[in-house]
Amino acid sequence: QVQLVESGGGLVQPGGSLRLSCAASGTIVSIYVMGWYRQAPGTQREWVATIATDGRTNYVNSVKGRFTISRDNAKNTVYLQMNSLKPEDTAVYYCNAGRGSVGYWGQGTQVTVSS
Repeated sequence: QVQLVESGGGLVQPGGSLRLSCAASGTIVSIYVMGWYRQAPGTQREWVATIATDGRTNYVNSVKGRFTISRDNAKNTVYLQMNSLKPEDTAVYYCNAGRGSVGYWGQGTQVTVSS
């Protein structure tokens, strides 16, 4: 059974940094397109970033230059380094693993950016 467990969320001041982790079990992250999504209260879930099996990355425009997605295949973990955080980055952040028609989600981790 595939499980994704996110961690690393919390409360941070504007301009601060956080690193989210997504640890996978029951599969290996290297064979999936791994992504981060977020959902703020009252809004739809939004795609944030993906990393393909060949390492190519893509980001939503609002986080380009501030967020970095990466993977450590040896640790079976995907990361989202978030710098220069803004209040509008406040959301629950979810990890996703996708391969063809199959997809898995984690339970989410809360990120709150506030002074």
